[in-house]
Amino acid sequence: MVSILPLTLTNSTAHMRGKKLVGPVDYCLEAEGLTIVIGPNGAGKTTLLRLMHGLQRCSGGEVSWAVPAYDARQKQAFVFQSPIMMRRRVVDSLAYPLRLRGMAKAEARRNAQSCAARFGLEDLLDSWAPMLSGGEKQKLSLARALIIKPELLFLDEPCANLDGRATREIETILQTAKAESTRIVMSTHDMGQAKRLADDVIFMHKGRVHEEGGAERFFSIPITPEAKAFTNGDIVE
Repeated sequence: MVSILPLTLTNSTAHMRGKKLVGPVDYCLEAEGLTIVIGPNGAGKTTLLRLMHGLQRCSGGEVSWAVPAYDARQKQAFVFQSPIMMRRRVVDSLAYPLRLRGMAKAEARRNAQSCAARFGLEDLLDSWAPMLSGGEKQKLSLARALIIKPELLFLDEPCANLDGRATREIETILQTAKAESTRIVMSTHDMGQAKRLADDVIFMHKGRVHEEGGAERFFSIPITPEAKAFTNGDIVE
């Protein structure tokens, strides 16, 4: 199978209503690991993820994949901070991405039931998705993203509104997905979570990739004053 990675951003920028949100960014996302994106509020973390995924239009420069863009879109998924629930039951929500890809309804529902068991959602299959708890909604969003077995998964602060137990469950799911060769790029405001999960780190500041590198080095010896201040819990403007 041909990989969609590396993903290369070359002098890439993103604007909205005339305001630059991110860029210019030069970055290459390689094919393995779990990348954590951190930085102060407003630094451009979400926009960077959306730019990589294709939800945010590239205003300048280039975002390129190892394969045609259409093929890349079919092998990636995005999980939002606030779960987006479809007006249908859990089993049909899980089956929906498979149905979009042409799978027969009966087979898609069988796959949905199997997936639900992996994510601890088997008792909720007939529940109305919008009525789930916050943690259940986020697990459903993650299961819906992973049911297509994406090569690349983006997550925008998926645990921001969850308690400790739900956060632990989500982290376990992500570690399993990584072990099964899903490449993960995830933003978080939780430094403990970043240290637990990251193989490498992107530190965003004022819309730029201010520093990036392996997690062990980054958290031990940040290179820039801004990254050092941020990892120490200081306010970074």
